[in-house]
Amino acid sequence: MFAASNNLSHQVVSEIQTHFGDKVFKAIIPRNVRLSEAPSHGQSIIAYEPKSVGALKYLELADELDKRVFADIQPPVFSEGPNA
Repeated sequence: MFAASNNLSHQVVSEIQTHFGDKVFKAIIPRNVRLSEAPSHGQSIIAYEPKSVGALKYLELADELDKRVFADIQPPVFSEGPNA
């Protein structure tokens, strides 16, 4: 979790990006009150506060992960017709 006001957070992100390069996701999850509240309500951040910064950043991360994992996988082709 990234705290924008914390210099150490910026330093850690920079060092991680330098060391791991393109293996690091671009989405950075910020510290956020809503993210802290969601578990105490027994919900994910997407269910609890879907338009919060934290929820949007987790969706951004999920999209990045999806693109990396499934980038080389071609969806099945379904043909239509009597012999399909």
